[in-house]
Amino acid sequence: MPAARAGRGADGNTAGRAPGRGDLAGGPNDAGVVEVRRSARRRRTVTAYREKGRTVVLIPAAFSPAEERRWVAQMVAKLQTREERRRRSLGGDDELMARARTLSAAHLDGLAEPASVRWVDNQNRRWGSCTPADRSIRLSSRLKSMPEYVVDYVLVHELVHLLEPGHDERFWALVARYPRAERARGFLEGVEQAAATGGAADEEPAADIVD
Repeated sequence: MPAARAGRGADGNTAGRAPGRGDLAGGPNDAGVVEVRRSARRRRTVTAYREKGRTVVLIPAAFSPAEERRWVAQMVAKLQTREERRRRSLGGDDELMARARTLSAAHLDGLAEPASVRWVDNQNRRWGSCTPADRSIRLSSRLKSMPEYVVDYVLVHELVHLLEPGHDERFWALVARYPRAERARGFLEGVEQAAATGGAADEEPAADIVD
């Protein structure tokens, strides 16, 4: 299940600097790196998500340094809290296998029977993958920070590949048995778009955590 490659927005910049990279905190291999990207198109919204091992915070270009510090601290804390809560809920590979079996029974008449389901850290361009030959399913660990219904959708998507290797009409009809499939696809598309564009303009006053 492919995901768009992350990229920068054309107007991302930092106060007092030419357009380009945002502020970085932490070392180049530090999982705690935070990159702040300012956007002239963004007026009041603040968005945070994970991208290639770092935290990206998108803020309006008009924010003062004090507002930037306050919002970055708030969004990073919220993101960490939400991720920790979801990690506890999603568990490890054994819990993921149990979740897959439950979803297969609930939405696929129990016909999709995986031999293994596990989290992997090396899938940066796919949310999930399936090898029908050995009935193995792998989910990107990036999903651990996302809502559980999104994880369940990706699991269903890969489970259906055990029944239909391609993406034909029958495949999508089976995926659609999962009631929140359309909403989950929209969520993932939003994450991919935000990563590819640096965050599109959004006029509503809100603080979003998308990854």
